[in-house]
Amino acid sequence: MPIKFGTDGWRDIIADEFTYDNVQRVACAHAQVLRQSQGQSVVVGFDTRFQGAGFARVVAETMAGQGLDVWLAAEYLPTPALSFAAVHHGAAGGVMVTASHNPPAYSGYKLKGSYGGSATPAIVAQVEAALNAPEAYSGTRGTIRPLDIRQAYYEQLDRQLDLDLLRAYRGRVIHDPMGGAACGWLTGYAEHAGLNLDLTELHGRPDPLFHGVNPEPVPQSLGELMALLAGESGQTLGVVTDGDADRVGAVTAGGHFFNSHQIFAVLTAHLYRVRGLRGRVVKTVSGSRVIELLAQKLGLEVLETPVGFKYITDAFLEGQDDESRAVLIGGEESGGLSSRGHIPERDGLLNSLLMIEAMAASGMSLPELFADIEKEVGFRHHYDRADLHLSDQFDKAALLAAAQNFEEVAGHAVEGVNTRDGVKLTLVGGASAMFRASGTEPVVRVYVEAQSDEDLRAILDEATRRVYRYDPGHQPG
Repeated sequence: MPIKFGTDGWRDIIADEFTYDNVQRVACAHAQVLRQSQGQSVVVGFDTRFQGAGFARVVAETMAGQGLDVWLAAEYLPTPALSFAAVHHGAAGGVMVTASHNPPAYSGYKLKGSYGGSATPAIVAQVEAALNAPEAYSGTRGTIRPLDIRQAYYEQLDRQLDLDLLRAYRGRVIHDPMGGAACGWLTGYAEHAGLNLDLTELHGRPDPLFHGVNPEPVPQSLGELMALLAGESGQTLGVVTDGDADRVGAVTAGGHFFNSHQIFAVLTAHLYRVRGLRGRVVKTVSGSRVIELLAQKLGLEVLETPVGFKYITDAFLEGQDDESRAVLIGGEESGGLSSRGHIPERDGLLNSLLMIEAMAASGMSLPELFADIEKEVGFRHHYDRADLHLSDQFDKAALLAAAQNFEEVAGHAVEGVNTRDGVKLTLVGGASAMFRASGTEPVVRVYVEAQSDEDLRAILDEATRRVYRYDPGHQPG
């Protein structure tokens, strides 16, 4: 079975296709590309998944054998810390052994650029080509040295945050790292920065099974945190990081999930109005209409990309070379966000702290801040996503072709069709329904946004039924 790269590298099931032999093949191809770009060193890290350290060692040994000097993490670390290490050590690139938010059975190989972010589509294409046409190497072997980036990464966070505001915050914070790579990192940063936060961890013990859930900051994985906050009020906040800590989620007082679109909007307003930062707003096609409307209110240009943070990375890199194209904030529906001045990488730890900073600056809770944005832009945000697991009989091409010709969904007329990535239908009244097949799992995701919960449920139910029409193997249940 061929190795297939998705939106952020290669992921597969451990001991099935994700094996030492296949990891060695990918690492060899990656090293070949780095050498061709005159690269001399690479950083390698891993999360808390099964055999993460072993797979990382295979990557390190392979790349050293290909002539590269390797900085190898001695223990698990967050993806943003690994990406920052590439910049800090002047490496040609990086490798993070992680499957991010995927189920525990998966592991993966994330490609990172010298600039400290997701490999661009051009870099990924080069690695794929090298995988299919490997070249022999007979030069000098490189070295392997231990990577310890925690202190330097914490100092990078210092430069991105208003520490006086954070030190003034008096609310309670619970961090749920979901047993993943952020275990101990947020509490460690609070101690480093002298924040004196009332900060505790839930699921702070590293666990390759992620304490029984998929390590994704979505409501179905956060029942315990939501129950803990059900009786809380005021500025109490739960922040969540995914398996490798590049994505972020939130649960607010009362046990209410605060989704990634809402986080994106609140941080955009905070960075613009409180921190005084300017630049473009970059969102993936699956992002909320609220982001576009807010950017328009603030007089900021909006750039829309396909799904995948590597496309947002491209925009950040363009802005580094041209100040007029600088990016204020870039984000995706899945909870990955980065902002101006930081590495062009999703960072769940930084964004957790920025949410706290926004609350400290305003004296308001996240829902209160977002409610003000809804009033300002004249749009009530209701959102949900369905991940539909399909059989091998599913006809993806037929679904996407048909969706482009849908005239209505649940009685809402279609007024626009966007095929940038999958098919996104804009419906009369501001609602939208998007159909997109996963690049790493046998899944079709249906994203729906509407201005009422009633419309949301009706559109999502109808869109789901239409997907299943193209899967003869689907068994209702």
